[in-house]
Amino acid sequence: MDLKSKIILIYGPTASGKSKLAIKIAKKISGEIINSDSMQIYKELKVLTARPFQKDFKKIKHHLYGFQSVKKNFSTGEWLKLANQKILDCKKRGKVPILVGGTGLYFKALTDGLVNIPNIPSNFRQKVRSLHKKIGQKKFFSRLIKIDPFSKKYLNSSDTQRSIRAYEIILFTRRSMYDWFKKTKSNYEPENFFKIYIDFPRDDLLKRISLRAQEMIKKGAIPEIRRFIKLKVPQNKSSNKAIGVKELREFLNKKIEIEDVIEKISIKTRQYAKRQSTWGRGNMSDWNKLNPKSLNRFLKKI
Repeated sequence: MDLKSKIILIYGPTASGKSKLAIKIAKKISGEIINSDSMQIYKELKVLTARPFQKDFKKIKHHLYGFQSVKKNFSTGEWLKLANQKILDCKKRGKVPILVGGTGLYFKALTDGLVNIPNIPSNFRQKVRSLHKKIGQKKFFSRLIKIDPFSKKYLNSSDTQRSIRAYEIILFTRRSMYDWFKKTKSNYEPENFFKIYIDFPRDDLLKRISLRAQEMIKKGAIPEIRRFIKLKVPQNKSSNKAIGVKELREFLNKKIEIEDVIEKISIKTRQYAKRQSTWGRGNMSDWNKLNPKSLNRFLKKI
Protein backbone atom coordinates (compact mmCIF):
# COMPACT_ATOMS: atom_id res chain seq x y z
CA MET A 1 0.00 0.00 0.00
CA ASP A 2 1.66 3.21 -1.19
CA LEU A 3 0.50 6.18 0.89
CA LYS A 4 3.48 8.45 0.26
CA SER A 5 1.77 10.31 -2.58
CA LYS A 6 -1.45 10.82 -0.57
CA ILE A 7 -2.87 13.31 1.89
CA ILE A 8 -3.87 11.08 4.81
CA LEU A 9 -6.98 11.95 6.81
CA ILE A 10 -7.71 10.31 10.19
CA TYR A 11 -11.09 10.84 11.87
CA GLY A 12 -12.83 9.13 14.75
CA PRO A 13 -14.66 9.83 18.00
CA THR A 14 -12.82 11.37 20.92
CA ALA A 15 -10.57 8.93 22.87
CA SER A 16 -10.38 6.50 19.93
CA GLY A 17 -6.57 6.72 19.59
CA LYS A 18 -6.37 8.94 16.48
CA SER A 19 -3.20 10.75 17.55
CA LYS A 20 -1.32 7.52 18.39
CA LEU A 21 -2.24 6.02 15.01
CA ALA A 22 -1.14 9.22 13.23
CA ILE A 23 2.28 9.06 14.93
CA LYS A 24 2.75 5.39 14.01
CA ILE A 25 1.89 6.09 10.36
CA ALA A 26 4.10 9.21 10.31
CA LYS A 27 7.11 7.22 11.54
CA LYS A 28 6.69 4.63 8.78
CA ILE A 29 6.21 6.97 5.82
CA SER A 30 8.06 10.16 6.82
CA GLY A 31 4.90 12.05 7.64
CA GLU A 32 4.03 15.20 9.56
CA ILE A 33 0.84 15.73 11.55
CA ILE A 34 -1.62 18.57 10.99
CA ASN A 35 -4.24 19.23 13.66
CA SER A 36 -7.87 18.94 12.56
CA ASP A 37 -9.52 19.46 15.92
CA SER A 38 -11.23 22.77 16.67
CA MET A 39 -10.36 22.76 20.39
CA GLN A 40 -6.72 21.63 20.21
CA ILE A 41 -5.83 24.91 18.47
CA TYR A 42 -6.00 26.80 21.80
CA LYS A 43 -2.64 27.34 23.47
CA GLU A 44 -4.05 27.76 27.00
CA LEU A 45 -6.12 24.54 26.94
CA LYS A 46 -3.71 21.65 26.71
CA VAL A 47 -4.99 19.11 29.25
CA LEU A 48 -8.74 19.56 28.74
CA THR A 49 -8.48 19.24 24.96
CA ALA A 50 -6.20 16.16 25.22
CA ARG A 51 -3.55 17.76 23.04
CA PRO A 52 -0.68 15.36 22.13
CA PHE A 53 2.21 15.32 24.61
CA GLN A 54 5.44 17.29 24.19
CA LYS A 55 7.33 14.01 23.76
CA ASP A 56 5.14 13.27 20.71
CA PHE A 57 6.03 16.67 19.24
CA LYS A 58 9.70 15.77 19.56
CA LYS A 59 9.26 12.45 17.72
CA ILE A 60 7.21 13.80 14.80
CA LYS A 61 6.66 17.36 13.59
CA HIS A 62 3.17 18.61 14.51
CA HIS A 63 1.37 21.64 13.03
CA LEU A 64 -1.55 23.86 14.12
CA TYR A 65 -1.60 22.76 17.77
CA GLY A 66 -1.85 25.29 20.61
CA PHE A 67 -1.26 28.42 18.55
CA GLN A 68 -4.49 30.40 19.02
CA SER A 69 -5.54 32.50 22.03
CA VAL A 70 -8.65 31.34 23.93
CA LYS A 71 -9.84 34.95 23.70
CA LYS A 72 -10.30 34.62 19.94
CA ASN A 73 -12.78 32.65 17.87
CA PHE A 74 -11.41 30.61 14.99
CA SER A 75 -13.50 29.72 11.94
CA THR A 76 -13.47 26.67 9.68
CA GLY A 77 -12.38 28.99 6.85
CA GLU A 78 -9.37 30.18 8.84
CA TRP A 79 -8.41 26.58 9.63
CA LEU A 80 -8.77 25.54 5.98
CA LYS A 81 -6.48 28.34 4.80
CA LEU A 82 -3.75 27.33 7.28
CA ALA A 83 -4.22 23.59 6.64
CA ASN A 84 -3.82 24.12 2.87
CA GLN A 85 -0.57 26.02 3.52
CA LYS A 86 0.75 23.24 5.76
CA ILE A 87 -0.18 20.53 3.24
CA LEU A 88 1.65 22.40 0.49
CA ASP A 89 4.67 22.95 2.76
CA CYS A 90 4.83 19.23 3.67
CA LYS A 91 4.62 18.21 0.01
CA LYS A 92 7.40 20.63 -0.98
CA ARG A 93 9.71 19.10 1.64
CA GLY A 94 8.87 15.52 0.62
CA LYS A 95 6.83 14.84 3.76
CA VAL A 96 3.43 13.13 3.86
CA PRO A 97 0.71 15.37 5.38
CA ILE A 98 -1.41 13.50 7.94
CA LEU A 99 -4.47 15.40 9.11
CA VAL A 100 -5.91 14.07 12.34
CA GLY A 101 -8.81 15.20 14.53
CA GLY A 102 -12.43 14.91 15.47
CA THR A 103 -13.92 18.01 13.84
CA GLY A 104 -15.99 16.70 10.95
CA LEU A 105 -16.59 20.15 9.45
CA TYR A 106 -12.84 20.65 9.00
CA PHE A 107 -12.55 17.45 6.96
CA LYS A 108 -15.67 18.28 4.95
CA ALA A 109 -14.26 21.71 4.10
CA LEU A 110 -11.00 20.09 2.98
CA THR A 111 -12.53 17.33 0.82
CA ASP A 112 -15.62 19.15 -0.51
CA GLY A 113 -14.60 22.81 -0.33
CA LEU A 114 -15.94 25.63 1.81
CA VAL A 115 -19.05 27.58 0.88
CA ASN A 116 -17.97 31.11 0.02
CA ILE A 117 -21.08 32.96 1.23
CA PRO A 118 -20.56 36.73 1.76
CA ASN A 119 -20.46 37.92 5.36
CA ILE A 120 -23.92 38.90 6.54
CA PRO A 121 -23.98 41.88 8.95
CA SER A 122 -24.84 40.94 12.54
CA ASN A 123 -27.73 43.46 12.74
CA PHE A 124 -29.29 41.85 9.63
CA ARG A 125 -28.91 38.37 11.15
CA GLN A 126 -30.42 39.57 14.41
CA LYS A 127 -33.54 40.82 12.60
CA VAL A 128 -34.04 37.35 11.09
CA ARG A 129 -33.66 35.74 14.51
CA SER A 130 -36.13 38.19 16.03
CA LEU A 131 -38.64 37.33 13.30
CA HIS A 132 -38.18 33.61 14.02
CA LYS A 133 -38.73 34.17 17.73
CA LYS A 134 -41.84 36.22 17.05
CA ILE A 135 -43.67 33.87 14.64
CA GLY A 136 -42.24 30.45 15.59
CA GLN A 137 -40.61 27.72 13.49
CA LYS A 138 -43.73 26.50 11.68
CA LYS A 139 -44.72 29.89 10.19
CA PHE A 140 -41.07 30.82 9.68
CA PHE A 141 -40.45 27.68 7.61
CA SER A 142 -43.56 28.38 5.52
CA ARG A 143 -42.20 31.84 4.70
CA LEU A 144 -38.77 30.38 3.93
CA ILE A 145 -39.99 27.87 1.33
CA LYS A 146 -41.97 30.61 -0.43
CA ILE A 147 -38.83 32.67 -1.05
CA ASP A 148 -36.46 29.69 -1.30
CA PRO A 149 -38.26 26.58 -2.70
CA PHE A 150 -34.97 24.60 -2.59
CA SER A 151 -35.24 24.59 1.21
CA LYS A 152 -38.30 22.36 1.11
CA LYS A 153 -36.28 19.70 -0.71
CA TYR A 154 -33.15 19.82 1.44
CA LEU A 155 -34.29 20.99 4.88
CA ASN A 156 -36.16 19.30 7.69
CA SER A 157 -39.10 21.57 8.60
CA SER A 158 -38.17 21.37 12.31
CA ASP A 159 -34.49 22.29 11.83
CA THR A 160 -34.47 25.73 13.46
CA GLN A 161 -30.77 26.57 13.05
CA ARG A 162 -30.55 25.73 9.33
CA SER A 163 -33.92 27.37 8.60
CA ILE A 164 -32.68 30.65 10.07
CA ARG A 165 -29.40 30.37 8.16
CA ALA A 166 -31.17 29.62 4.86
CA TYR A 167 -33.57 32.54 5.40
CA GLU A 168 -30.85 35.12 6.09
CA ILE A 169 -28.80 33.93 3.10
CA ILE A 170 -31.65 34.09 0.57
CA LEU A 171 -32.74 37.47 1.91
CA PHE A 172 -29.26 39.02 1.93
CA THR A 173 -27.66 37.46 -1.19
CA ARG A 174 -30.79 36.86 -3.30
CA ARG A 175 -29.49 33.33 -3.86
CA SER A 176 -30.46 30.09 -2.16
CA MET A 177 -28.03 28.59 0.35
CA TYR A 178 -28.18 25.42 -1.78
CA ASP A 179 -27.21 27.37 -4.88
CA TRP A 180 -24.10 28.50 -3.00
CA PHE A 181 -23.41 24.87 -2.02
CA LYS A 182 -23.51 23.73 -5.67
CA LYS A 183 -20.77 26.17 -6.61
CA THR A 184 -18.47 24.91 -3.86
CA LYS A 185 -15.33 23.03 -4.94
CA SER A 186 -12.36 21.54 -3.13
CA ASN A 187 -8.73 22.38 -4.01
CA TYR A 188 -8.12 18.64 -4.28
CA GLU A 189 -9.31 15.64 -6.27
CA PRO A 190 -10.84 12.68 -4.40
CA GLU A 191 -7.90 10.45 -5.34
CA ASN A 192 -5.49 12.82 -3.53
CA PHE A 193 -6.76 11.52 -0.19
CA PHE A 194 -6.48 8.33 1.82
CA LYS A 195 -9.25 8.52 4.42
CA ILE A 196 -9.25 6.56 7.66
CA TYR A 197 -12.23 6.38 10.02
CA ILE A 198 -11.50 4.73 13.37
CA ASP A 199 -14.57 2.65 14.08
CA PHE A 200 -14.19 2.01 17.79
CA PRO A 201 -16.57 -0.48 19.53
CA ARG A 202 -18.90 1.60 21.72
CA ASP A 203 -18.42 -0.28 25.02
CA ASP A 204 -14.62 -0.11 24.76
CA LEU A 205 -14.79 3.58 23.86
CA LEU A 206 -16.94 4.38 26.91
CA LYS A 207 -14.35 2.78 29.19
CA ARG A 208 -11.58 4.85 27.60
CA ILE A 209 -13.63 8.04 28.00
CA SER A 210 -14.17 7.39 31.75
CA LEU A 211 -10.43 6.81 32.23
CA ARG A 212 -9.57 9.94 30.25
CA ALA A 213 -11.73 12.15 32.51
CA GLN A 214 -9.85 10.83 35.58
CA GLU A 215 -6.48 11.25 33.86
CA MET A 216 -7.24 14.90 33.01
CA ILE A 217 -7.59 15.75 36.69
CA LYS A 218 -4.30 13.96 37.50
CA LYS A 219 -2.47 15.72 34.65
CA GLY A 220 -3.33 19.25 35.75
CA ALA A 221 -6.81 20.22 34.51
CA ILE A 222 -7.54 22.19 37.72
CA PRO A 223 -4.54 24.56 37.56
CA GLU A 224 -5.17 24.90 33.81
CA ILE A 225 -8.70 26.15 34.49
CA ARG A 226 -7.48 28.49 37.23
CA ARG A 227 -5.22 30.14 34.65
CA PHE A 228 -8.08 30.17 32.11
CA ILE A 229 -10.42 31.94 34.58
CA LYS A 230 -7.78 34.63 35.26
CA LEU A 231 -7.77 35.45 31.53
CA LYS A 232 -11.45 36.58 31.77
CA VAL A 233 -12.38 35.06 28.42
CA PRO A 234 -15.65 36.60 27.07
CA GLN A 235 -18.60 34.20 27.22
CA ASN A 236 -19.18 34.35 23.45
CA LYS A 237 -15.79 32.79 22.67
CA SER A 238 -15.71 29.18 21.45
CA SER A 239 -13.04 28.12 23.95
CA ASN A 240 -15.68 28.25 26.70
CA LYS A 241 -17.35 25.27 25.01
CA ALA A 242 -14.39 22.97 25.69
CA ILE A 243 -15.62 20.04 27.76
CA GLY A 244 -14.58 20.52 31.38
CA VAL A 245 -14.42 24.32 31.46
CA LYS A 246 -17.92 24.77 32.93
CA GLU A 247 -17.62 21.76 35.25
CA LEU A 248 -14.27 22.80 36.72
CA ARG A 249 -15.51 26.37 37.20
CA GLU A 250 -18.36 24.94 39.28
CA PHE A 251 -15.87 22.89 41.30
CA LEU A 252 -13.65 25.91 41.99
CA ASN A 253 -16.76 27.85 43.05
CA LYS A 254 -17.48 25.01 45.50
CA LYS A 255 -20.79 24.15 43.81
CA ILE A 256 -19.86 20.51 43.08
CA GLU A 257 -17.33 17.90 44.25
CA ILE A 258 -14.44 16.59 42.15
CA GLU A 259 -16.25 13.24 41.72
CA ASP A 260 -19.15 15.15 40.15
CA VAL A 261 -16.71 16.92 37.82
CA ILE A 262 -15.32 13.59 36.58
CA GLU A 263 -18.82 12.18 36.10
CA LYS A 264 -20.09 15.28 34.24
CA ILE A 265 -17.02 15.41 31.99
CA SER A 266 -17.46 11.69 31.20
CA ILE A 267 -21.15 12.16 30.32
CA LYS A 268 -20.47 15.19 28.10
CA THR A 269 -17.58 13.41 26.38
CA ARG A 270 -19.75 10.34 25.72
CA GLN A 271 -22.43 12.59 24.19
CA TYR A 272 -19.80 14.31 22.05
CA ALA A 273 -18.37 10.97 20.90
CA LYS A 274 -21.88 9.89 19.91
CA ARG A 275 -22.33 13.06 17.81
CA GLN A 276 -18.95 12.45 16.16
CA SER A 277 -19.93 8.87 15.31
CA THR A 278 -23.27 10.04 13.91
CA TRP A 279 -21.44 12.60 11.76
CA GLY A 280 -19.07 9.90 10.55
CA ARG A 281 -21.88 7.56 9.54
CA GLY A 282 -23.70 10.34 7.71
CA ASN A 283 -20.77 12.02 5.97
CA MET A 284 -17.96 9.48 5.71
CA SER A 285 -19.44 6.43 4.00
CA ASP A 286 -16.53 6.38 1.50
CA TRP A 287 -13.82 6.39 4.21
CA ASN A 288 -11.76 3.29 5.10
CA LYS A 289 -13.21 2.03 8.37
CA LEU A 290 -10.61 0.62 10.74
CA ASN A 291 -11.41 -1.36 13.86
CA PRO A 292 -8.72 -0.91 16.56
CA LYS A 293 -8.06 -4.67 16.48
CA SER A 294 -7.04 -4.43 12.81
CA LEU A 295 -4.73 -1.41 13.21
CA ASN A 296 -1.53 -3.43 13.54
CA ARG A 297 -2.45 -5.44 10.44
CA PHE A 298 -3.06 -2.17 8.60
CA LEU A 299 0.28 -0.70 9.72
CA LYS A 300 2.16 -3.78 8.43
CA LYS A 301 0.69 -3.21 4.94
CA ILE A 302 2.09 0.32 4.70
